[in-house]
Amino acid sequence: MAAEGLSNIWLPYTQMRTAPMPQTAKRTEGSVIELADGRRLIDGIASWWTACHGYNHPHIHDAVSRQLREMPHVMFGGLVHAPALDLASRLARLLPGDLERVFFTDSGSVAVEVAIKMAVQYWINKGQRGRTRLLSFRGGYHGDTLGTMAICDPEEGMHAMFAGALPEQILADLPDDDASFTALDKIIADHRHELAAIVVEPLVQGAGGMVFHAPETLRRLRTLADRYGLLLILDEIFTGFGRTGSMFACEQASIVPDIITLSKALTGGTMALAATVARRHVFEAFSSDDPRHALMHGPTFMANPLACAAANASLDLFEREPRLDQVATIGDQMRHELAPCRALPCVRDVRVMGAIGVVQLTEIENLNALKAAFLKENVWVRPFRDIVYLTPALTISRDELSQLTTAIHRVLR
Repeated sequence: MAAEGLSNIWLPYTQMRTAPMPQTAKRTEGSVIELADGRRLIDGIASWWTACHGYNHPHIHDAVSRQLREMPHVMFGGLVHAPALDLASRLARLLPGDLERVFFTDSGSVAVEVAIKMAVQYWINKGQRGRTRLLSFRGGYHGDTLGTMAICDPEEGMHAMFAGALPEQILADLPDDDASFTALDKIIADHRHELAAIVVEPLVQGAGGMVFHAPETLRRLRTLADRYGLLLILDEIFTGFGRTGSMFACEQASIVPDIITLSKALTGGTMALAATVARRHVFEAFSSDDPRHALMHGPTFMANPLACAAANASLDLFEREPRLDQVATIGDQMRHELAPCRALPCVRDVRVMGAIGVVQLTEIENLNALKAAFLKENVWVRPFRDIVYLTPALTISRDELSQLTTAIHRVLR
């Protein structure tokens, strides 16, 4: 019966007329995806960077099972519940500075939408109605909803066709030296009275090509935001929860954003959940006797108890198990085992940060053929643009990771 449903499915980022037949997953365990035909694939990307503890971790499984018996869902309007309250307080303790007010949603795109809404309404509530635009960066990706598409690079973010249908935001080059910071300073100075916030992915621009930048870049963006009185939004949907080598990427720059967005690995890849977390001064701009100053947003499945239970269990594992040490070990192994790719004529660059390994090619002529070649190697690796990358589970074994890196070298060679 399942095969019949293929004629009814609409797949993401896929030209359905020409795309090859998708694989059918049957079960998962650890870093392995088992297909319906019996093949076992080593997953090199942790299901779009979410399954940080591997698949089917028993601690998360047990927590969700208990919550399912007690209360799968209840509306978050006028009601609260222990899983959400516990998770909010734990996130506030983990995050730097006074990032303490947690607004739950159910996807990363919506978390960024809420961050945009918070930033714009922050200024409206303070009596400054002209500050409605966002400054973001080329190569950036923040989601697929209409609001988030507007702050993505139109080419890197796959949204060029929507030009003219989206609010016009301000796009700049991500600075990396004194000259480019001076240029950015001028852009901000020219638009300071209409800007609400700066939005950036810290340390790694993910879907834009896994482009890395230094912590110093974040420190200088914080300085510019303070100089011109702007809010700084860090999109840590990809980088949060250990992926770059610290629990949150902003910790490596020793800065505190005004708003941070989290999702992906928040629940260990188990349930859909996201969070937009604001500092105290942002929240206080919404605190008023005037009901119009309230944040008017409320997803139906906001703070879903099952998802919050999964996220609390995931945080337990970060406390109990040596995840950041595992990230360092994975990074060392990828540096060593991906290094031979540098000698291949099709390779432009090899780079590693935390548990992110990237082999950048001169070009990818046939993306579907490359994906099929990895499938023949019994690995689940999904190249895009001009890169082949690994973001494995933080619990992946040394042998499993070697299967991935060996497959990459063999296929590219």
